Amino acid sequence: MPPEPTARIVTVKGRVQGVSYRAWARRHAEAHGLVGWVRNEPDGSVSALVEGPPDAVEAMMDAMRSGPPAARVDRLTALPGAVTEATGFEITG
Repeated sequence: MPPEPTARIVTVKGRVQGVSYRAWARRHAEAHGLVGWVRNEPDGSVSALVEGPPDAVEAMMDAMRSGPPAARVDRLTALPGAVTEATGFEITG
């Protein structure tokens, strides 16, 4: 039986806007079978909800600590989130 899905609400701070971070996150999430969303925040950070198998979610957290080549991640925080049963990974803002 597959593991129960897990979800994380993530905030990424640093140079993460204007460097294709959201598009990179969506590609990475979709490649690993994850669902959720990613968006820019007014304070210059990026927020995301990442949902799926625990191992894939943790791998996504590790990848998000670096991001795409032009990004500079200064800090990533992740809190437990509610599983939403989303069907895709979207850029929402």
